[in-house]
Amino acid sequence: MIQPVAEPGVHVWWLGQSGFLIGSDGRHLVVDPYLSDSLTAKYQGTETPHVRITPRTVEPERLSFVDVVLSTHGHTDHLDGETLRAIGAPLVAPARILELARERSGGEVTGITEGEVVEVAGFAIQAVPAVHPGQHCVGYVITAGMRTLYHAGDTTWVDPGVRGVDVACVPINGKLDNLDGPQAARLAHTVEAALAIPCHYDMFEFNTASPDAFVAECERLGQPYRVLRQGERLTLD
Repeated sequence: MIQPVAEPGVHVWWLGQSGFLIGSDGRHLVVDPYLSDSLTAKYQGTETPHVRITPRTVEPERLSFVDVVLSTHGHTDHLDGETLRAIGAPLVAPARILELARERSGGEVTGITEGEVVEVAGFAIQAVPAVHPGQHCVGYVITAGMRTLYHAGDTTWVDPGVRGVDVACVPINGKLDNLDGPQAARLAHTVEAALAIPCHYDMFEFNTASPDAFVAECERLGQPYRVLRQGERLTLD
């Protein structure tokens, strides 16, 4: 069940697509949550209908305990107004999409640029490079307690310039200017991740991939990995 936790350790839930909830010391942060059906409604009857493969992992209103939300860029599955307004937490987003972020969230937004670090609710959040053509985007390195988590956002190949992270969350869909599974495994290996977690798949019929190629490349590289189920909790103790 997705709910606030005060237990020791850092807790990570995959919310689907690129969404992750992170809990540490009773504080909670969420990255790129998409917990509505806004894209299904928007693209109904078009050449790219966003037909869901899986249901929502949690109603966004149930994440009202979250202290801060991060968005990596302006695509709706990473910056969804319906989700953001339901959660109601302050937002951190790339500085170059500040106005869009304010419009979507309807609340407090802090802009961040590559290399900058902001501290919110006990988390240190560093923006690192990401490359997603046509978008002003970043990845994030999040320090929670004694742990560091790298969230790549949507990206083609990029070296974010960090090493030795505890977890790397990397996209594997291989479409729409994103890494595929083997590339994502190699990115996690490049940042020397203690654990790699695949994301950005298994939500929409037209834009998904099997994690099998990611797993195979991780095993070839000797890269530790974990394939989470949507809604599953991982504890780093």
